[in-house]
Amino acid sequence: MATWLITGCSTGLGRALAQAVLAAGHNAVVTARNAAAVEDIAAGHPDTGLVLPLDVTNTAQVADAVRQAEERFGSVDVLVNNAGYGYRAAVEEADDGDIRSLFDTNFFGAVDMIKAVLPGMRARKAGAIFNISSIGARITPAGSGYYSATKAALEGLSGSLRNEVQPLGISVTAVEPGAFRTDFAGRSLTQSATPIGDYADTAGKRRKENDTMDGNQAGDPAKAAQAIIKVAESGNPPALLLLGTDAYGAFGMVADAQLAEREQWKDLSTSTDITG
Repeated sequence: MATWLITGCSTGLGRALAQAVLAAGHNAVVTARNAAAVEDIAAGHPDTGLVLPLDVTNTAQVADAVRQAEERFGSVDVLVNNAGYGYRAAVEEADDGDIRSLFDTNFFGAVDMIKAVLPGMRARKAGAIFNISSIGARITPAGSGYYSATKAALEGLSGSLRNEVQPLGISVTAVEPGAFRTDFAGRSLTQSATPIGDYADTAGKRRKENDTMDGNQAGDPAKAAQAIIKVAESGNPPALLLLGTDAYGAFGMVADAQLAEREQWKDLSTSTDITG
């Protein structure tokens, strides 16, 4: 039995994962900004479920959540940084305050959670961290520049962290889901207040009023949850986990295009060394 601490459990993947973890017989610290919204998840698991209020941008709540988890269950064995939200705007359109709020939640909130659980994981020489990223970090669609940037930053951090803590018995996995049937493209999605007409055919096509994705995504959050549990229990979690046929396919397309471009510019790239 492992103890999982999952952020952002009110809807979508976080909710599905908390439910699956408890159903599998593990302990789960189920968190959300509004704890009342997730009480039903742990209702049937009085011994293994712990519901806590947690806004990952509140450093005091972050520290308190980890403290309570460790007091109740003895340790945090698996951290899942799932809390986050989408934001759509052309790069030029975005409000500075919106950008900073997005990074505070999607990136710095995860950083604070990681730093809070690592002392215990280092002491036990064991632990697993899953950082929920997005295929958007790789395909960088128009209109999602800032969201993609938060996830790219999280993946960069994940790679370096993995190199730092893997010798200590701690695994780090960045998870890149494709489009899943969650609330991400609906209520949770925010966007710039004032669009610029010149971007109507690029970023504008992905604004909420023009988007038809919500409710039509192919991904099943329940299956994604089972996949993450399987990886956590594998004993050898990968550095990167793709979820969804769309994410798998898009990863390959981007990788192939990058390799082709690399070769196209090889002579120029390799001409910049000091010679003689």
